[in-house]
Amino acid sequence: MRIGTPGFVLGRRRRRLQLAPVLGLRHFGHLLLLAMALLVWAFTQQGGPRPLAQYRWMDVLGEGGGALMLALWMGYLRASRPAGRVTDLLCLGLAAMMLGGFVDWLDEFWLLPKSVLWDNWMESGLTPLGMGLLTWGLHLWRGEQQVLNAQLRERERLFREHRQVDGLTRLGDAGYMARQVALERRLDRPAQLLMLGWQGFDARARALGLAEADRLLQNAAQLILLHLGPGELLCRYGGDRFVLLLPGADAARARRLGERLEAALALWDGGGGGTAGLGLTLRTAWAPVAQGTDPEALMLALLARLERG
Repeated sequence: MRIGTPGFVLGRRRRRLQLAPVLGLRHFGHLLLLAMALLVWAFTQQGGPRPLAQYRWMDVLGEGGGALMLALWMGYLRASRPAGRVTDLLCLGLAAMMLGGFVDWLDEFWLLPKSVLWDNWMESGLTPLGMGLLTWGLHLWRGEQQVLNAQLRERERLFREHRQVDGLTRLGDAGYMARQVALERRLDRPAQLLMLGWQGFDARARALGLAEADRLLQNAAQLILLHLGPGELLCRYGGDRFVLLLPGADAARARRLGERLEAALALWDGGGGGTAGLGLTLRTAWAPVAQGTDPEALMLALLARLERG
Protein backbone atom coordinates (compact mmCIF):
# COMPACT_ATOMS: atom_id res chain seq x y z
CA MET A 1 0.00 0.00 0.00
CA ARG A 2 1.43 3.39 -0.91
CA ILE A 3 1.58 5.88 1.97
CA GLY A 4 -1.27 8.35 1.80
CA THR A 5 -3.45 6.23 -0.49
CA PRO A 6 -7.03 7.41 0.19
CA GLY A 7 -8.49 3.91 -0.01
CA PHE A 8 -12.21 4.60 -0.02
CA VAL A 9 -13.28 8.04 -1.20
CA LEU A 10 -16.70 9.57 -1.25
CA GLY A 11 -18.03 10.61 -4.64
CA ARG A 12 -17.46 14.24 -5.41
CA ARG A 13 -20.10 16.51 -6.78
CA ARG A 14 -19.46 19.61 -8.77
CA ARG A 15 -20.45 22.57 -6.72
CA ARG A 16 -21.25 26.03 -7.93
CA LEU A 17 -19.04 28.67 -6.36
CA GLN A 18 -20.89 30.29 -3.48
CA LEU A 19 -19.86 33.72 -2.18
CA ALA A 20 -20.68 34.58 1.42
CA PRO A 21 -23.03 37.55 1.86
CA VAL A 22 -21.60 40.71 3.41
CA LEU A 23 -23.87 42.52 5.88
CA GLY A 24 -26.56 40.09 4.75
CA LEU A 25 -26.20 41.25 1.13
CA ARG A 26 -25.54 38.39 -1.26
CA HIS A 27 -25.05 40.84 -4.15
CA PHE A 28 -22.44 42.90 -2.29
CA GLY A 29 -20.07 42.59 -5.24
CA HIS A 30 -22.67 44.01 -7.61
CA LEU A 31 -23.10 47.01 -5.31
CA LEU A 32 -19.36 47.63 -5.44
CA LEU A 33 -19.44 47.51 -9.24
CA LEU A 34 -22.31 50.01 -9.19
CA ALA A 35 -20.31 52.30 -6.89
CA MET A 36 -17.35 52.09 -9.25
CA ALA A 37 -19.57 52.91 -12.23
CA LEU A 38 -20.94 55.95 -10.37
CA LEU A 39 -17.39 57.10 -9.64
CA VAL A 40 -16.48 56.84 -13.32
CA TRP A 41 -19.64 58.83 -14.19
CA ALA A 42 -18.76 61.52 -11.61
CA PHE A 43 -15.28 61.91 -13.06
CA THR A 44 -16.61 62.23 -16.59
CA GLN A 45 -19.23 64.78 -15.53
CA GLN A 46 -17.02 67.02 -13.38
CA GLY A 47 -13.65 66.69 -15.07
CA GLY A 48 -11.93 66.31 -18.38
CA PRO A 49 -9.60 63.69 -19.88
CA ARG A 50 -5.96 64.01 -18.92
CA PRO A 51 -3.61 64.43 -21.92
CA LEU A 52 -1.82 61.25 -22.84
CA ALA A 53 1.54 62.96 -22.36
CA GLN A 54 0.71 63.44 -18.65
CA TYR A 55 0.05 59.76 -18.00
CA ARG A 56 2.36 58.30 -15.35
CA TRP A 57 2.38 54.68 -16.38
CA MET A 58 4.02 53.38 -13.23
CA ASP A 59 1.21 54.95 -11.18
CA VAL A 60 -1.40 53.61 -13.58
CA LEU A 61 -0.09 50.08 -13.26
CA GLY A 62 0.66 50.29 -9.55
CA GLU A 63 -2.60 51.89 -8.41
CA GLY A 64 -4.77 49.90 -10.80
CA GLY A 65 -3.02 46.64 -9.94
CA GLY A 66 -3.37 47.35 -6.22
CA ALA A 67 -7.13 47.92 -6.52
CA LEU A 68 -7.47 44.78 -8.64
CA MET A 69 -5.58 42.67 -6.09
CA LEU A 70 -7.77 43.96 -3.25
CA ALA A 71 -10.85 42.94 -5.23
CA LEU A 72 -9.32 39.51 -5.86
CA TRP A 73 -8.54 39.05 -2.15
CA MET A 74 -12.11 39.94 -1.26
CA GLY A 75 -13.39 37.37 -3.75
CA TYR A 76 -11.17 34.66 -2.25
CA LEU A 77 -12.32 35.66 1.22
CA ARG A 78 -16.01 35.44 0.38
CA ALA A 79 -15.51 32.13 -1.41
CA SER A 80 -13.65 30.50 1.50
CA ARG A 81 -15.44 31.78 4.63
CA PRO A 82 -18.99 31.58 5.95
CA ALA A 83 -20.98 34.71 6.60
CA GLY A 84 -20.52 36.41 9.95
CA ARG A 85 -19.09 39.45 11.72
CA VAL A 86 -15.47 38.58 10.92
CA THR A 87 -16.26 38.11 7.23
CA ASP A 88 -18.22 41.39 7.18
CA LEU A 89 -15.36 43.40 8.69
CA LEU A 90 -12.66 41.86 6.52
CA CYS A 91 -14.68 42.39 3.33
CA LEU A 92 -15.72 45.93 4.26
CA GLY A 93 -12.10 46.81 4.97
CA LEU A 94 -10.91 45.43 1.65
CA ALA A 95 -13.82 47.09 -0.19
CA ALA A 96 -13.05 50.51 1.30
CA MET A 97 -9.36 50.20 0.42
CA MET A 98 -10.26 49.04 -3.09
CA LEU A 99 -12.58 52.02 -3.70
CA GLY A 100 -9.94 54.40 -2.36
CA GLY A 101 -7.39 52.91 -4.73
CA PHE A 102 -9.88 53.01 -7.60
CA VAL A 103 -10.46 56.75 -7.11
CA ASP A 104 -6.69 57.26 -7.01
CA TRP A 105 -6.42 55.28 -10.26
CA LEU A 106 -9.12 57.37 -11.98
CA ASP A 107 -7.12 60.49 -11.14
CA GLU A 108 -4.49 59.24 -13.53
CA PHE A 109 -6.96 59.55 -16.46
CA TRP A 110 -9.14 62.54 -15.52
CA LEU A 111 -8.43 66.10 -14.44
CA LEU A 112 -10.86 67.57 -11.89
CA PRO A 113 -11.17 71.30 -11.11
CA LYS A 114 -9.48 72.54 -7.94
CA SER A 115 -12.92 73.32 -6.52
CA VAL A 116 -13.82 69.62 -6.53
CA LEU A 117 -12.74 68.16 -3.18
CA TRP A 118 -14.68 64.94 -2.90
CA ASP A 119 -12.05 62.89 -4.75
CA ASN A 120 -9.32 63.96 -2.31
CA TRP A 121 -11.59 63.15 0.62
CA MET A 122 -12.25 59.70 -0.80
CA GLU A 123 -8.60 58.99 -1.55
CA SER A 124 -7.49 60.15 1.91
CA GLY A 125 -10.43 58.73 3.87
CA LEU A 126 -11.36 55.37 2.37
CA THR A 127 -7.93 53.76 2.62
CA PRO A 128 -7.32 54.41 6.36
CA LEU A 129 -10.96 53.56 7.07
CA GLY A 130 -10.51 50.27 5.26
CA MET A 131 -7.28 49.54 7.10
CA GLY A 132 -9.03 50.17 10.41
CA LEU A 133 -11.90 47.83 9.54
CA LEU A 134 -9.47 45.21 8.28
CA THR A 135 -7.43 45.41 11.49
CA TRP A 136 -10.56 45.05 13.61
CA GLY A 137 -11.60 42.06 11.54
CA LEU A 138 -8.13 40.47 11.90
CA HIS A 139 -8.33 40.93 15.67
CA LEU A 140 -11.64 39.06 15.77
CA TRP A 141 -10.28 36.49 13.32
CA ARG A 142 -7.45 35.74 15.77
CA GLY A 143 -9.98 34.89 18.47
CA GLU A 144 -11.90 32.75 15.98
CA GLN A 145 -8.72 30.86 15.09
CA GLN A 146 -7.99 30.14 18.73
CA VAL A 147 -11.40 28.49 19.06
CA LEU A 148 -10.90 26.50 15.85
CA ASN A 149 -7.42 25.42 16.95
CA ALA A 150 -8.90 24.02 20.16
CA GLN A 151 -11.46 22.06 18.13
CA LEU A 152 -8.73 20.65 15.85
CA ARG A 153 -6.16 19.77 18.52
CA GLU A 154 -6.52 15.99 17.94
CA ARG A 155 -6.35 16.45 14.15
CA GLU A 156 -3.25 18.63 13.89
CA ARG A 157 -0.24 19.52 15.99
CA LEU A 158 2.15 22.47 15.86
CA PHE A 159 1.74 23.24 12.16
CA ARG A 160 -1.03 23.24 9.54
CA GLU A 161 -0.80 21.90 6.00
CA HIS A 162 -4.10 21.71 4.13
CA ARG A 163 -2.52 19.71 1.29
CA GLN A 164 -1.95 16.83 3.72
CA VAL A 165 -5.56 16.38 4.85
CA ASP A 166 -7.44 13.19 3.99
CA GLY A 167 -10.50 14.06 1.90
CA LEU A 168 -12.75 11.47 3.54
CA THR A 169 -12.12 11.70 7.29
CA ARG A 170 -10.73 15.27 7.34
CA LEU A 171 -7.78 13.94 9.36
CA GLY A 172 -4.15 14.44 8.46
CA ASP A 173 -2.79 11.88 6.03
CA ALA A 174 0.26 9.64 6.28
CA GLY A 175 2.54 12.38 4.99
CA TYR A 176 1.39 14.72 7.75
CA MET A 177 2.03 12.01 10.37
CA ALA A 178 5.50 11.38 8.93
CA ARG A 179 6.36 15.05 9.40
CA GLN A 180 5.09 14.93 12.99
CA VAL A 181 7.17 11.84 13.75
CA ALA A 182 10.24 13.51 12.26
CA LEU A 183 9.58 16.54 14.47
CA GLU A 184 9.41 14.37 17.59
CA ARG A 185 12.73 12.78 16.61
CA ARG A 186 14.39 16.18 16.14
CA LEU A 187 13.19 17.27 19.57
CA ASP A 188 14.48 13.99 21.04
CA ARG A 189 11.29 13.38 22.98
CA PRO A 190 9.87 9.95 23.85
CA ALA A 191 6.76 9.02 21.90
CA GLN A 192 4.87 5.98 20.66
CA LEU A 193 3.25 5.36 17.30
CA LEU A 194 0.10 3.24 17.34
CA MET A 195 -1.55 1.86 14.20
CA LEU A 196 -4.93 0.16 14.04
CA GLY A 197 -7.10 -1.41 11.37
CA TRP A 198 -9.68 -4.10 10.77
CA GLN A 199 -9.00 -7.60 9.51
CA GLY A 200 -10.90 -8.27 6.28
CA PHE A 201 -12.19 -4.74 5.82
CA ASP A 202 -11.79 -4.77 2.03
CA ALA A 203 -14.15 -7.70 1.60
CA ARG A 204 -16.66 -6.21 4.00
CA ALA A 205 -16.52 -2.88 2.17
CA ARG A 206 -17.37 -4.55 -1.12
CA ALA A 207 -20.35 -6.26 0.54
CA LEU A 208 -21.62 -3.04 2.14
CA GLY A 209 -20.87 -0.77 -0.79
CA LEU A 210 -18.21 1.92 -0.91
CA ALA A 211 -20.52 4.71 0.27
CA GLU A 212 -21.48 2.78 3.42
CA ALA A 213 -17.85 1.81 4.05
CA ASP A 214 -16.82 5.47 3.74
CA ARG A 215 -19.49 6.45 6.26
CA LEU A 216 -18.29 3.81 8.71
CA LEU A 217 -14.71 5.05 8.45
CA GLN A 218 -15.82 8.62 9.05
CA ASN A 219 -17.76 7.61 12.17
CA ALA A 220 -14.92 5.39 13.39
CA ALA A 221 -12.54 8.35 13.17
CA GLN A 222 -14.88 10.43 15.33
CA LEU A 223 -15.09 7.65 17.91
CA ILE A 224 -11.32 7.23 18.08
CA LEU A 225 -10.88 10.99 18.58
CA LEU A 226 -12.99 10.78 21.74
CA HIS A 227 -10.41 8.49 23.36
CA LEU A 228 -7.35 10.67 22.77
CA GLY A 229 -5.62 12.71 25.43
CA PRO A 230 -4.13 16.22 25.20
CA GLY A 231 -1.45 16.52 22.54
CA GLU A 232 -2.20 13.15 20.95
CA LEU A 233 -2.75 13.08 17.20
CA LEU A 234 -4.86 10.87 14.93
CA CYS A 235 -4.22 10.56 11.19
CA ARG A 236 -5.52 8.26 8.47
CA TYR A 237 -2.80 6.08 6.97
CA GLY A 238 -4.91 4.73 4.10
CA GLY A 239 -7.87 2.41 3.59
CA ASP A 240 -9.11 1.33 7.02
CA ARG A 241 -5.75 2.00 8.72
CA PHE A 242 -5.43 4.79 11.27
CA VAL A 243 -2.22 5.86 12.98
CA LEU A 244 -1.88 7.68 16.30
CA LEU A 245 1.05 9.65 17.69
CA LEU A 246 1.32 9.53 21.50
CA PRO A 247 3.90 12.11 22.66
CA GLY A 248 5.56 11.31 25.99
CA ALA A 249 4.02 7.84 26.09
CA ASP A 250 5.69 4.51 26.74
CA ALA A 251 4.80 1.06 25.42
CA ALA A 252 2.43 0.46 28.35
CA ARG A 253 0.41 3.57 27.47
CA ALA A 254 0.21 2.52 23.81
CA ARG A 255 -0.91 -0.99 24.79
CA ARG A 256 -3.60 0.32 27.15
CA LEU A 257 -4.93 2.74 24.55
CA GLY A 258 -4.97 -0.02 21.93
CA GLU A 259 -6.92 -2.30 24.24
CA ARG A 260 -9.38 0.48 25.07
CA LEU A 261 -9.96 1.23 21.40
CA GLU A 262 -10.42 -2.47 20.62
CA ALA A 263 -13.05 -2.71 23.35
CA ALA A 264 -14.83 0.49 22.30
CA LEU A 265 -14.95 -0.40 18.61
CA ALA A 266 -16.02 -3.98 19.35
CA LEU A 267 -19.20 -2.60 21.00
CA TRP A 268 -19.70 0.10 18.37
CA ASP A 269 -22.83 -0.15 16.24
CA GLY A 270 -21.34 1.67 13.25
CA GLY A 271 -23.01 4.98 13.98
CA GLY A 272 -26.58 3.97 13.09
CA GLY A 273 -28.01 4.21 9.61
CA GLY A 274 -29.37 0.67 9.46
CA THR A 275 -26.06 -1.20 9.75
CA ALA A 276 -24.78 -3.49 12.46
CA GLY A 277 -21.31 -2.00 12.23
CA LEU A 278 -18.19 -3.56 10.85
CA GLY A 279 -18.42 -6.84 12.74
CA LEU A 280 -14.65 -7.30 12.23
CA THR A 281 -11.69 -7.81 14.53
CA LEU A 282 -9.69 -4.68 15.23
CA ARG A 283 -5.92 -5.13 15.23
CA THR A 284 -3.35 -2.81 16.77
CA ALA A 285 0.43 -2.49 16.62
CA TRP A 286 2.72 0.04 18.25
CA ALA A 287 6.38 1.00 18.33
CA PRO A 288 8.54 3.74 19.86
CA VAL A 289 9.51 6.76 17.81
CA ALA A 290 13.24 6.10 17.91
CA GLN A 291 16.14 8.19 16.70
CA GLY A 292 17.53 7.10 13.35
CA THR A 293 14.25 5.48 12.24
CA ASP A 294 12.75 6.78 9.03
CA PRO A 295 9.10 7.79 9.78
CA GLU A 296 7.74 6.18 6.62
CA ALA A 297 9.72 3.00 7.27
CA LEU A 298 8.37 2.91 10.82
CA MET A 299 4.79 3.14 9.62
CA LEU A 300 5.42 0.50 6.96
CA ALA A 301 6.80 -1.80 9.67
CA LEU A 302 3.66 -1.29 11.77
CA LEU A 303 1.52 -1.98 8.71
CA ALA A 304 3.39 -5.24 8.12
CA ARG A 305 2.74 -6.29 11.73
CA LEU A 306 -0.96 -5.57 11.27
CA GLU A 307 -1.05 -7.61 8.07
CA ARG A 308 0.64 -10.57 9.80
CA GLY A 309 -1.88 -10.34 12.65
